[in-house]
Amino acid sequence: MIAHLKGKVIKKTNKGIILSTGHVGYFVHVSKIVLPIIEHEAELFIHHRIKEDASDLYGFQKYENLEFFTKLLSINGIGPKVALEILSVPSKEIINAIADNDIVTICKIPGIGKKTAQRIILELKDKLVDLDRSHQGINEEAIDALTKLGYQRREISEKLKDLPAEIKSTEAIITHFLKTQ
Repeated sequence: MIAHLKGKVIKKTNKGIILSTGHVGYFVHVSKIVLPIIEHEAELFIHHRIKEDASDLYGFQKYENLEFFTKLLSINGIGPKVALEILSVPSKEIINAIADNDIVTICKIPGIGKKTAQRIILELKDKLVDLDRSHQGINEEAIDALTKLGYQRREISEKLKDLPAEIKSTEAIITHFLKTQ
């Protein structure tokens, strides 16, 4: 299995790039968000998908995006093309939508209907702990307590993004949030 490629970008298409690594050129599918920022050289983490009639490569600049891609593929009804469409949305936006049960935002992604959006939320909500959230580093207990009080994760993240470094305990985070309301 191919796990990582580094080389010169020979050609860009609307679906990906041709990456030359030595004397071999690989076509690598990349998301629409990554395609414009790839220049003459690229270093990508690879998901190698082998089927009966194809061997496709999907490239990601960050290993975390590769992990998210594989989690998306584990959901029934999500294939690599739809997973790439999902990754074309800024990761914080999609992760917050999943955390907030925001079906409307997820349904805006091409290829995703209401049932698929519900399945994504159901299957990934508990797996978000490993993903890069906008409130990374903030005590998860505090966030859970605030959501139980009726606040949305997006609102909590926004208010706590400038949390002073000395505030670390669950109680102190909740108090700070409530005071800044």
